[in-house]
Amino acid sequence: MTEQTPDVPLTYAAAGVDTEAGDRAVELMKDAVRATHTPAVVGGVGGFAGLVDVSALRGYRRPLLATSTDGVGTKVAVAQAMDVHHTIGHDLVGMVVDDIVVVGARPLLMTDYIATGKVVPERVADIVRGIAEACAVVGTPLLGGETAEHPGLLGEHEYDVAGAATGIVEADAVLGAERVRPGDVLVAMAASGLHSNGYSLVRRVLDVAGWGYEREVPELGRTVGEELLEPTRLYTPVCLDLVDDPAVDVHALSHVTGGGLAANLARVLPRGLRAEVDVASWVVPPVFDLVRRLGNVPWADLQNTLNLGVGMVAVVAPGSADAALAAVRARGIEAWVLGEVGEDDGATGPDVVRGTKGVDGGAVRLRGEYRTS
Repeated sequence: MTEQTPDVPLTYAAAGVDTEAGDRAVELMKDAVRATHTPAVVGGVGGFAGLVDVSALRGYRRPLLATSTDGVGTKVAVAQAMDVHHTIGHDLVGMVVDDIVVVGARPLLMTDYIATGKVVPERVADIVRGIAEACAVVGTPLLGGETAEHPGLLGEHEYDVAGAATGIVEADAVLGAERVRPGDVLVAMAASGLHSNGYSLVRRVLDVAGWGYEREVPELGRTVGEELLEPTRLYTPVCLDLVDDPAVDVHALSHVTGGGLAANLARVLPRGLRAEVDVASWVVPPVFDLVRRLGNVPWADLQNTLNLGVGMVAVVAPGSADAALAAVRARGIEAWVLGEVGEDDGATGPDVVRGTKGVDGGAVRLRGEYRTS
């Protein structure tokens, strides 16, 4: 076999990987990353691994580590199409850190991973700045990360993001199904918008309708693209407020992400109990009804895909409901009583959800009719 050699020597840069661009990206982002570091962080930016001093954990009787990892999904396609990259980091932190707080854990650290077809320093720095801003909001150091250039695997303007976080909780303070009792009240916390789930459906609806992201929509008060890029609300601070409030007895928290309200609420209920949710207790925000009408999407499919305006649910003891509502509202988040927990009579039907996400737990019944105005 005859070997063929190129006339010009091949280099890593010629293969599509620009290490100097990666270095420039680090320079642009490092101040934002440093701003998230607490006194517990040891060392600076750029090491092989991030270090955090956990001496404070000696004060725990039986500390448990909580961990979560996630991405943003196809919402990144909207950011890429609009060339707006500084908000997607908020979505990443929300998807990861707010999954940790549902067990009552306090976040200790977060790391991120960005894969892209071509490292554009300013774009990567925008993404990381967004992550760092959100980490600062939830009081979590961004301890490390990786930006990988994958030419040939991803297009020049394509990227994906993922993250992981670790938190700590006292063993006897873990929130979840074991604490939930009949009579518990469901306190809903409003979503800021679509958050980061169901974008494959939303993008398909817009595509079929022929709507571009630049289209102005009076009922939204902005363009479709601006609405779709509204950052995911960060619930960790208010959830920790509830856990710390002596007037609030929190039994469980449910982060409403993929699968919708009922599927995620059922995950934190014990077998034998059922949550009764009044879907008329809030007004579904305009963007969700727009998707429904534009795509002729059935309500059943919509509620199994999108959050419909509820981003987090706190399951609290009956006497704690008013204090919980006050604490959430004090953080500037709309809150209301969504329903309550009772005995599960085993009834089935299209309005009852149980056995979701592989959890053999409780059930959720959605009753009433959604309000859109």
